[in-house]
Amino acid sequence: HIQRLMVLIILGLSLTAAADFRTTMEVYEVGLINVRLPGAEGGTIAIKHCNDCEAQLLRVTAATRYVVNGRGVRLADFRRSLSSIRNRGDVDIDVFHDIESNTVTRVRVNL
Repeated sequence: HIQRLMVLIILGLSLTAAADFRTTMEVYEVGLINVRLPGAEGGTIAIKHCNDCEAQLLRVTAATRYVVNGRGVRLADFRRSLSSIRNRGDVDIDVFHDIESNTVTRVRVNL
């Protein structure tokens, strides 16, 4: 299972000057086996980029959105959706981390 790190780049373009590139969002695609979901809003999500890597803690807030198969759900429903998955190594989760606010804005999974 290959862990991938995707970085989304939002471009600030100017008509009169050269484009400035600034990374504002990091998107981590990690296997469910390497994720510890927050227990409550305002907690942290722990992700590991590989099975042997150290966990990285990222802050979630009440504004963090949880998405299952394209549909927004509450954290409790997100956790419930993932609790019945038997082979956690076969499912990837996308974690969207806003660099400026240092918070997770969205956690997404397609089952």
